[in-house]
Amino acid sequence: MRTTHHPDPLAVVRNLGILAHVDAGKTTVTERILFATGTTHKRGEVHDGTTVTDFDPQERDRGITIFAVAVSCAWDGHRLNLIDTPGHVDFADEVERSLRVLDGAVAVFDAVAGVEPQSESVWRQADRHGVPRIAFVNKMDRAGADLDAAVESIRRRLHPAPLVVQLPIGSEDGFTGVVDLVRMRALTWPDGGTVREGPVPDSLREEALGRRRTLEEAVAERHPAALEEFCDRETLSAGTLTAALRDLTRSGDGVVVLCGSAYRDRGVEPLLDAVVAYLPSPLDVPAVRGENGEERPCDPAAPLAALAFKVHATPTGRLTYVRVYAGTIEKGATVWDAGARRTERVGRILRVQADRHAPLERAVAGDIVAVVGLRSARAGSTLCAPEAPLVLEPPSVADPVVSVAVEPQRAVDADRLASALARLAEEDPSLVVRTDPETGQTLLSGMGELHLEVAVEKVRREHGLALNTGRPRVSYRETVGRGVSGVVFRHVKQDGGAGQFAHVVLDVEPSQEDFEFRSAVVGGRVPQEYVRAVEAGCRDALAEGPLGGHPVTGLRVTLTDGATHVKDSSDTAFRTAGRAGLRQALRACAMVLLEPVAEVTVTVPEDAVGAVLGDLAARRGRVSGSAVRGGSRAVTATVPLAELFGYATRLRSRTQGRGTFTARPTGYAPAPAVTSPR
Repeated sequence: MRTTHHPDPLAVVRNLGILAHVDAGKTTVTERILFATGTTHKRGEVHDGTTVTDFDPQERDRGITIFAVAVSCAWDGHRLNLIDTPGHVDFADEVERSLRVLDGAVAVFDAVAGVEPQSESVWRQADRHGVPRIAFVNKMDRAGADLDAAVESIRRRLHPAPLVVQLPIGSEDGFTGVVDLVRMRALTWPDGGTVREGPVPDSLREEALGRRRTLEEAVAERHPAALEEFCDRETLSAGTLTAALRDLTRSGDGVVVLCGSAYRDRGVEPLLDAVVAYLPSPLDVPAVRGENGEERPCDPAAPLAALAFKVHATPTGRLTYVRVYAGTIEKGATVWDAGARRTERVGRILRVQADRHAPLERAVAGDIVAVVGLRSARAGSTLCAPEAPLVLEPPSVADPVVSVAVEPQRAVDADRLASALARLAEEDPSLVVRTDPETGQTLLSGMGELHLEVAVEKVRREHGLALNTGRPRVSYRETVGRGVSGVVFRHVKQDGGAGQFAHVVLDVEPSQEDFEFRSAVVGGRVPQEYVRAVEAGCRDALAEGPLGGHPVTGLRVTLTDGATHVKDSSDTAFRTAGRAGLRQALRACAMVLLEPVAEVTVTVPEDAVGAVLGDLAARRGRVSGSAVRGGSRAVTATVPLAELFGYATRLRSRTQGRGTFTARPTGYAPAPAVTSPR
């Protein structure tokens, strides 16, 4: 392993995530990186349940990543803090929290399937956070693997400019290595062991030169300094090409594409070199900005600013994973939790190797570490220096779409269940626990059926509780189909002392926004402070609609007129009038029930397509497209979420276990004209 010396220790840090669709090979890539960097001395296998990052018993049972896990390793004098994120759509929120604290990412694609629905979702998430990426086309040893087709699907579906820096040597079972087009050398792994470097094989020389030329032209087109050299010399040196690829990666104007087979240990070392060469260090990303606009530079000497992005409750205590953006956090120090508005003491600081930890005395700006001893910090909490408070924007949390009723089999376990569920929601903010006021049931809500299944199983295993679960329910919404105008509401209350008086006239109409409020009152008939109170009252009324008590969305309310009383009008009176007036108006509107829908992609053998299409139609699915992929067919459809319960089992039985599907919540659509379930 080469060692390079850098003047600034932060320049050699890389905080990166591994992103992909479920089953593209993220965890295997992570395991091979840990093996190649000497962090582990044995290759972990997903199918054997021996991986370092998927250490939770459920992950090993199911063969998928459920919880984002941070691991730290060293390569070429650099320290890589690596987060293996889940690929399953039900755990998209875990990906969101990880992306919030990462500086770069490796997107893994399957060489046969190319861009799959969930790879598209995580790519869009990374776009939103402005996280630079490089792409790794994995599974080049599989039958039907095609680098060019995978690259074309990246160009077509994700719209970046793919900059392919490697040419595969051999195909499918015969895949033994790659030609590095930047340095024009061949890298081979004849026995899947250590990498061997050599000249480009004669049989590939002409194709390699052609692809190098294509790469130079694509880079010169997008990079001014490269264009200048290309015009002068009609070629680009390896140094200029590397520098230009780094700039294009960091600006998001291009994505470097590499290929390999992680399972067979081919292509991992060049991937690590690319991470070091192209992805940014903490010094290359903009200074972190607080909600008040104050910036903190990535400097160990600056006041502390750190974001907690994950909480893991273990039998021995809470581990809080934090990204330090500025300053230094020391063992035994006192920090300020800006969200809980209280001080916390840092018990221990740990460098994390998945489920193993190495103690540290301190962590500095740019580090990702785990902290022991914080009692109140949640995912999204800002930790800062008590004398220099700052609030960082927390990761956004998606609204849960599926609920399941949970109750203990024995009544005496009710309190234990409540504390177990509270701990669960503390670890995973996308899980919401609430009590249904009408039925008294405890409802656990999450991002999908698998998400809830995993959560319930976790409570069973870790707390030894016997549970009963009811059929999951989906979260309906109500919206205005046809509005009303001129709804008059007078709120008058006289019961001794100061009374209450408010008079409002409201128009309600459909809107593309969730909720809009405006005032068209003239002549000061309703003073501005009362207009704000009417808006607050209207927002209160959105919690329960007239059809079935579901939240109301997609409406515009206009306050057109009103009246006040010199003594009896108040904020409270107008808020009450706004709430009751909008409820009265909604009862007069033509309301539409909305149900959550998901985009489903079902991949099945050709001989099962008919049965699958029939089943989707029976589930009120609308087919929007179908494509042939490597001998099977991928059917895309929009299906109501309520119809997807139990679909995985049905699909397996209809396709003899050969069919797979992914579902991505895409919003709400009008439900059939029936009364909604309460």
